[in-house]
Amino acid sequence: MDTNTTSRRDLLRRTGVLAMGMMAWPAWMPRVALADQNTPTQGDTLVCIFQRGAADGLNLVVPHGDKDYYSHRDTIAIQQPKSGDDQTVIDLDGFFGLHPLLRPLKDVYDAGALAIVHATGSPDPTHSHFDAMDFMERGTPGEKTIPTGWIGRHLQQMASQNKSPFRAVGMGSIVQESLIGPVTATALQSISSFHLNGNPQQIAQVQNALASLYEGDGFIEAEGSQTLQAMRDLAKLAGSAYTPANGAKYPDTAYGKSLETVAQLIRSGLGVEVACVDIGGWDTHVQEGALTDGQMPRLITEYADGLAAFYTDMQDEMKHITLVTMSEFGRRVQENSSHGTDHGHGNVMFVMGGGINGGKVYAEWPGLSKDNLYGPGDLAITTDFRDVLGEIVQKRLLDSNLAAVFPDYTTYKFRGIAQGSASPVTPTPAPSIELPFGIKIPLGAGK
Repeated sequence: MDTNTTSRRDLLRRTGVLAMGMMAWPAWMPRVALADQNTPTQGDTLVCIFQRGAADGLNLVVPHGDKDYYSHRDTIAIQQPKSGDDQTVIDLDGFFGLHPLLRPLKDVYDAGALAIVHATGSPDPTHSHFDAMDFMERGTPGEKTIPTGWIGRHLQQMASQNKSPFRAVGMGSIVQESLIGPVTATALQSISSFHLNGNPQQIAQVQNALASLYEGDGFIEAEGSQTLQAMRDLAKLAGSAYTPANGAKYPDTAYGKSLETVAQLIRSGLGVEVACVDIGGWDTHVQEGALTDGQMPRLITEYADGLAAFYTDMQDEMKHITLVTMSEFGRRVQENSSHGTDHGHGNVMFVMGGGINGGKVYAEWPGLSKDNLYGPGDLAITTDFRDVLGEIVQKRLLDSNLAAVFPDYTTYKFRGIAQGSASPVTPTPAPSIELPFGIKIPLGAGK
């Protein structure tokens, strides 16, 4: 045996990445979908923002034309619009208006690039944060036996369209449940930590070892080469400062930095097709606040400043980007004794992009009188969140197989939010594999 020749197994063992015949990457190395890069995305790039904790949609987009809103809220209600008073609701259409701290989004709305959908959400009645987030991210209200997320299933349908290793990115330490599926997504806290969060000597050793392993043109060699190329690509980005365009300034928070990273990745041309960003802290049971004090004003400011900065930064690219925000459920209509709001039902979604029919609040308003409330006193849902997402998936992401993306949902009502030629569909159920314990895995039919 030639002692000067290092075997694949020896190298893997020495670099600590041999485990049961599979690659067990160190924690600092990338988890990516390994495939060809540089294939252009067919539809829009999707940015999905989840407001975790259940945002109070009634104070984000205030139904100031509904007198019952004010009868239920003594200290946290936002006062009706008054000309010249920036502490009152920013009127949108005579009935709905933005919270004053959402002012940075008013110009986006007026430009027709921001649409608002009210009285929307998941029809499942749960008031559990965990269950509600799980159902929305799976896209299967009330159904837990399908293990994949709605975005993951969408990516599976479009597998032949875009195969970049940075096709799906989840900002944070773990990948969001909506991205879970056959196409591996990357969990990314920052561009620099993706590449440089390990011992430099160890990184160099592993990179050199892997480079020698993957000299060849076989399947494994090609996948390994893609991983190394992914690391090199991000290393280049990490080594250069990113300057947002048009004077955009992102909030100096985890949420703001995540949006800035997403913008940088999209602009880098690495083939990002979807990105998920979280902004937490919306569980406002106590001292919610209205304009200055409390938790809600701080969150609204951060939320609005981040969206406005992203829109400003990506203005030239927004015609090919669709951004959607959602939260697991809304808040109770009635203010509680702690000057906060308890878990509710209906909520509001924001949709932003160049291909959006914005400048409008889309709502079948159910009313806030006692007889019109849902359950213990919640805003009723008149638009299923899958109607909003389904329209985006079909019209902007160009995925017509909604039966695979949202299994067992057939009663779509598109609101005309997104531009595109697609019309509402009544999909047939997607085929699935039935596993023990009632678990179903949908089979994605390629386009």
